Amino acid sequence: MRRATLLAALMLVPAAGAPAGTASNCGRTAVGFTPLTDLGTRTYHGFPGGLFPGGRNSPSPAYLQKGLGYLAGVKPRGPDGRPSAGGRVVLLSIGMSNATQEFSAFKQLADRDPRKSPSVTIVDGAQGGQDAEKIKDPAARFWSVVDLRLQQAGVGAKQVQAVWLKEAIARPTEPFPADARRLQNDLRAILGILRTRYPNLRLVFLSSRTYGGYATSALNPEPYAYDSGFAVKWTVQDRIEGRLSGPWVGWGPYLWTDGTRGRKDGFTWTCTDTRSDGTHPSPSGRLRIAQLLLRFFTSDPLARPWFTVTS
Repeated sequence: MRRATLLAALMLVPAAGAPAGTASNCGRTAVGFTPLTDLGTRTYHGFPGGLFPGGRNSPSPAYLQKGLGYLAGVKPRGPDGRPSAGGRVVLLSIGMSNATQEFSAFKQLADRDPRKSPSVTIVDGAQGGQDAEKIKDPAARFWSVVDLRLQQAGVGAKQVQAVWLKEAIARPTEPFPADARRLQNDLRAILGILRTRYPNLRLVFLSSRTYGGYATSALNPEPYAYDSGFAVKWTVQDRIEGRLSGPWVGWGPYLWTDGTRGRKDGFTWTCTDTRSDGTHPSPSGRLRIAQLLLRFFTSDPLARPWFTVTS
């Protein structure tokens, strides 16, 4: 689907969770924080950057090798979870309003992309208004809605083998690093739920928030949007160092950039990429994140072999 066509389609899809009657703070085009991918071994309030330990933006050879071991278990499976030539590999999203808006746009792109394997079923389990504090409860209604969406897609829990997880805490007030530690603890709890609900889950890819400098509400502005990157970084480090068990856990695409100031790879985030609240993505913003997701799943060494037609 061409960009203009998809943008037109996205304009017709309501963005859950975006309040009306507000105007983005379009004058705040940057906040001066350094994206984690550019920070390297330099520090933010004493904590080093990079997506992985040591200021790195990619997993160590040892952790990548561990991931390849989990990758070997990703294969088409029937409803009973057993490998089947006619089975499915389910990629499921888990998260809040921004996550469902971005992942639904990604699903539209990916389902029309000839590179996507026909055995892959993409299911958007993320839901508006469902922040990390809510879904860390295994009894939350969020999880029954995910079950329903899997059923509607014609797949089951035993076929879920990869998850994209993006979460935040609504209206945070704690200073760094307490805000990031709180989200880290929530992410750990959510990963425990995933491990229990999806016995064949092999790979979990996490992303943090997009730029929040245009926000006009307390939902998740800066510096909390930026700080969420450390919550993800520390959660991944927990898995690397054995403080978490279950599926391999690593980064999906890193979505934060310093507004129009951007980052070294050229990625920027403009006011027009957000809706009127400056927090939720506009159709153009949703498409831009969808493109980052598609690039990730068609190129990452732990995603490309099962997501694409050929490895």
